[in-house]
Amino acid sequence: MPHPVEEKIIRLIQHKDKAFVSLVYDRYADNLYGVIKTMVGDEAAAQDVLQESFLKIWRKADQYDPKKARLFTWLLTICRNTAIDRIRVMQKRAGREIQIDDPVVNNIGISGFNPQHIGVKELLKGLDPNQQEVFEALFFKGMTQKEASEALEIPLGTVKTRLKIGLRELRKVFGEDAALILLAIILMQ
Repeated sequence: MPHPVEEKIIRLIQHKDKAFVSLVYDRYADNLYGVIKTMVGDEAAAQDVLQESFLKIWRKADQYDPKKARLFTWLLTICRNTAIDRIRVMQKRAGREIQIDDPVVNNIGISGFNPQHIGVKELLKGLDPNQQEVFEALFFKGMTQKEASEALEIPLGTVKTRLKIGLRELRKVFGEDAALILLAIILMQ
């Protein structure tokens, strides 16, 4: 059952009431910023991504369906996608600049997202190696399910099945919240 504040936010969204934005910001901005900062690795960029994400949340409010996803999952999905877009832009810029032969300089972007900081590697240790491989591609490498399918040379349906089974196993061990947060971060696409 959603928290009363979350229920109020959902009602405001459904009635296209602008007040939902400030409630969402007050309740979720710190958590969303933390995930974004972990992904992009730069405080200024993370602030920009958070602001851009809130603009997208505002524009896409009519697309939110509480039957498909929890509010936090939907918000986190928008923020994660915005962060990935920013990372890709940063990588393109870095590719156009003259780089010295320093591997640290060339590791801009998703490689800057260090999942160990939030304990994800520990969460995945108990999974089957095939499931770990899919989570590795989706979470640590920032791939979409389609990209993971191509990179791992397995059908897209297999990627989705391994993800679903892995999430079920994580729920058994770590509870619903850990699995939902991980699911939101890797984003089923």
